[in-house]
Amino acid sequence: MPTETGPASAPAALFLFAHQDDEFGVFQRILDCRARGLRVACAYLTDGRTASASAEQRNSESLAVLAGLGVAAQDVYFAGLELGIGDAQLPLHLERAAGWIGRWLDRYRLIDSLHVTAWEGGHHDHDALHALAVLQAAARGLLARTWQFSLYQARGLPGPLFRVLAPLPANGPARATPIPWRARLRHLRACLSYPSQRTTWIGLFPFVALHYLLRGVEQLQPVAIARLAERPHAGALYYEKRQFFTWPQLDAALARWRATNSAT
Repeated sequence: MPTETGPASAPAALFLFAHQDDEFGVFQRILDCRARGLRVACAYLTDGRTASASAEQRNSESLAVLAGLGVAAQDVYFAGLELGIGDAQLPLHLERAAGWIGRWLDRYRLIDSLHVTAWEGGHHDHDALHALAVLQAAARGLLARTWQFSLYQARGLPGPLFRVLAPLPANGPARATPIPWRARLRHLRACLSYPSQRTTWIGLFPFVALHYLLRGVEQLQPVAIARLAERPHAGALYYEKRQFFTWPQLDAALARWRATNSAT
């Protein structure tokens, strides 16, 4: 983690992402926080490297998108690269990731809000990051200021189908913020700013576009420690359908980490 002269003192809105491009779920929230005069700081907990894209390429894509939203480059942290945590490997490195998140949170004297990927069974890295963030927030009295945002999930859907930007009811009431038309179009253009993830966005973009055009809201939900003991939703989770990981594996990894971490 880069060092600074003293802790960050300006009121800050903090965003935790598992992957470079996860920010698409909170484009409007980041804009709104900057409009309120808040310092926005973002951190990525995996290096983003894939078979077809380097970590550096993915980092540069997200840096460009965030710069367009008013986020300073010095407030963007690539923790996954620093810690050597690969894409899709976060549940295997919970101790290192949790320590980094805790140190990062402690750098900020005034935390207006903390945002993290939702507990929704879409990607196992998203769920693992959610659990780490919620437990670190609870240890610091930040739960009431911590919000989760949905990216994608497959509750009740057959085969490979999934929903985008669709909060799970089990995660509590969603606070919806209308997005102005000009901002919707701006955000859609930003979704096309990840050329290294072209294949992924061929699947995501039509659904994101429909959401912006038909609903045009961004939704945040509160978080709760009790949810971490529950399967995100009944039936097969999306990452189970894709055979990336399983809920029993994630549950066991989180249980092992919590058993050795007295702070949580």
